[in-house]
Amino acid sequence: MLNFALHMPTKIIFGKGEVLKSGEIVCEYGKKALIVTGRSSTKKTGVLDKVIASLKQAGVDSVVFNRIEPNPRAETVDEAGHIARENHCDVIVGLGGGSAMDAAKAIATVAVSGLPIHEYIRGNFTGKWRELLPIQKALPIVTIPTLAATGSEADGGAVITNLKTKEKSGINGPALSPKAAILDPELTYTVPANYTADGAVDMFTHLYEGYFTGDEHANVQDEITEGLMRNAVRFAKLAINKPNDYEARAHLLWTSTLALIGIANAGREGSYPVHAMEHTISAHYDISHGRGLAILAPAYFRLVIQTDRPHRLARLGRRVFDIAIEDDMQAADATIVAVVNWFKEIGAYDTLKNVGVKKEDLKMMADETIRVGGLGKNSLAGTHPLTSDEIFGICNAVYE
Repeated sequence: MLNFALHMPTKIIFGKGEVLKSGEIVCEYGKKALIVTGRSSTKKTGVLDKVIASLKQAGVDSVVFNRIEPNPRAETVDEAGHIARENHCDVIVGLGGGSAMDAAKAIATVAVSGLPIHEYIRGNFTGKWRELLPIQKALPIVTIPTLAATGSEADGGAVITNLKTKEKSGINGPALSPKAAILDPELTYTVPANYTADGAVDMFTHLYEGYFTGDEHANVQDEITEGLMRNAVRFAKLAINKPNDYEARAHLLWTSTLALIGIANAGREGSYPVHAMEHTISAHYDISHGRGLAILAPAYFRLVIQTDRPHRLARLGRRVFDIAIEDDMQAADATIVAVVNWFKEIGAYDTLKNVGVKKEDLKMMADETIRVGGLGKNSLAGTHPLTSDEIFGICNAVYE
């Protein structure tokens, strides 16, 4: 096990009806909130009005910014950051899925610095991110997730897309860790099946990336990871079949949070090559992040992990999917089949061709993954340094 320092500064409030405490929680951090949310769903479900009313009752004024897109855009973040400054907002509330919460963190940054968020995006062509990250100053943030997926509710990172430059990458820093996260599983009842499925794939990927690429002598972390993966697999299917099942939604939401809060990778570390590959694809084609991850996983498992660490792939299969095969290579094969079958069961299995990606763009996107995700190196960190040709091979294998 590697040395580590673990700091989890976010206060978590979890349970039924906890969204009604939004006002008493937010008022600890400010008196005028910018509520950052998507274009329609929180309004349609009534949760936005509940939050506004709770804030008002606690003496917190609010301004609503409801134009956050999936894969939040840099220009949208910049606009909202200026609105926060002009309205003298002193706290940001991220209400919605991962896009709204990631945008809230970026907006909290722009509201303080006044700088374009693109300059902060890791790996961007300007290179200024090297000086600006990690982010030390931002307005205080409170998150209220309405989807179990990204884990953004309680971590210190966010992912932003610049459509003009086709760059999608992360920002991070201690100032981006939310002061509080209100996790009310009932808010996720209305999430459509495809969003639930893609969210489950995202949390599953957060877990397996470090599990495969990190230190192999961190058994405590490995067993935490395996338990969380089992919960993602089990409760995704249940939540899709019974959307109002509280226990299914509660377990998914808490799994999402724990997957990225730092516990699983503390002392193990690891890298996120599948996320880096998907970020490039969705920067160019604006597809669902979780769906992109599901597309890439089978080829990544077969072409990279089964070659580099087949015993790890076999262990995942045995611990998460009850694969009862002693030989590691055969168990690894069976694990890939089991993961694909799970994707199919929940409706997440797909191909790059089917989501509209052009085959002639694959090599360009592989090169772009290295440029942005390689952070100045001519490869992508993983179980071994992944080259552009290897990334192209993975994408080509799942094209159709």
